[in-house]
Amino acid sequence: MSMLEHNLFVVSEKTKFFSSNGAYEIRDSEGNVLGTAVQTTGLMAKLIGMAKGPPSTKIEFKEAGSEAPVFTLRRRGFLFKKIELIDGKGTVLGRYKSKRFSLSGGFHVYDESGKHIAEIRGKMMKFEYTFFTPDGKTEMGKVSKKWGGAMKELFTSADTYGVEIKPAFAENTKAKMLILGAAVAIDCLMGAKGGAVAAAGGEEAESED
Repeated sequence: MSMLEHNLFVVSEKTKFFSSNGAYEIRDSEGNVLGTAVQTTGLMAKLIGMAKGPPSTKIEFKEAGSEAPVFTLRRRGFLFKKIELIDGKGTVLGRYKSKRFSLSGGFHVYDESGKHIAEIRGKMMKFEYTFFTPDGKTEMGKVSKKWGGAMKELFTSADTYGVEIKPAFAENTKAKMLILGAAVAIDCLMGAKGGAVAAAGGEEAESED
C-alpha cells in the first residue's frame, strides 16, 4: 500500500545533530515505515529570515524508497508568511491560516481557490486537536498522543504523535494530504520550532475568528 492509502499514521521526529531543519519518519499503526517528511531551507533564505522572521522553507513528504515528493509543504513570503500544500506536480492544493484573534487558537484550511474546507481546533502544542468541516459538525481527522492497542508501544518519544483520518474521508486523498501536512506544519513551521504560530496567517487571517 502507498502512504496515502493508509488512514492511521505515526509521525516521529528524527534527531538531526547540528541542523535546525526538521526531519520526520512516518509509519503505519504496526510500525512499518511508510515514508519521510524532511525540511530544507536554503542559505539565502536563512540569512534573510534572520532579519525578517521565520525563513522561507519547504518540507517534502516522500514514500519510503522514493526520491520523488508525494506532496510538499511550503512556507514563503517575507513580511507576511504563507504556508501552502502543493502536490507532486507543483499545484497548490491548500493553505493554512491561523485564527489570530481567537482565544481558543487553531487554524483554518482553504483550498486552491480560497474555499474554506476545514477548521482545526484543540491544543496545538500538545498534539491534541481535531479537523472539522467548515460547519463544525463533521470530524475529518485528528492528531493525538493518546492511543491504545498496537500503536501504544510506538509512542515512546515526546516527539511522536498519531494522525487519524476518519472513515468518511478515507478515499479523499486531498484531505489526507492536508491533515497529515498540517500535523507536521504545526509542529515544525507554526509552533515554537518554526517561529510564531501567527506566522501562518499573513494579512488575510486578521479578520478570522
